[in-house]
Amino acid sequence: MIILETERLYIREFTYDDAPFIIELVNNPTWLEFIGDRNVNNLEDAHRYMRDKIIYLYQQYGYGPWLLEDKHTHESIGMCGLINRDFLLHTDIGYALLPGFTGKGLAFEAAKAVLDYGYGVLQLPAIVAITLPTNTASIRLLQKLGMQSSSSIQPPQSPNTLSLFEPVTVNN
Repeated sequence: MIILETERLYIREFTYDDAPFIIELVNNPTWLEFIGDRNVNNLEDAHRYMRDKIIYLYQQYGYGPWLLEDKHTHESIGMCGLINRDFLLHTDIGYALLPGFTGKGLAFEAAKAVLDYGYGVLQLPAIVAITLPTNTASIRLLQKLGMQSSSSIQPPQSPNTLSLFEPVTVNN
């Protein structure tokens, strides 16, 4: 199901047919460096990951990570969506693109549309983001989206301290 459409992208729900793409996305070097190894190495792992980390969120909240599809080639290029995490007060925006699609403004295009949807349609009071302090590309994107680093946070069972980004003005 298509959730959003931008100038260059369809933003839609993942289906189990997208499992091969999930394997490719979560095992690319950028994902592994900045997000971490999700132990998704085959179709069975991909289906488990999708069931537990994506489709579960659709069922629980009505939103989650969505697939980014190039409107012209229909190629899957990444994900962007809204995630509820137990250790955050507000919903988190997350995104990841395959390396061949970065630096073209696609992450900004997708994230801006998702933020607008989160505030306008879902009526979320605030949307935050977390990233490693070394992920300069993500930090630049979050700043361009009108967010600023507010504090550091260490998620449970994670060795990493993350930068928490919040909107400059919170919508109430």
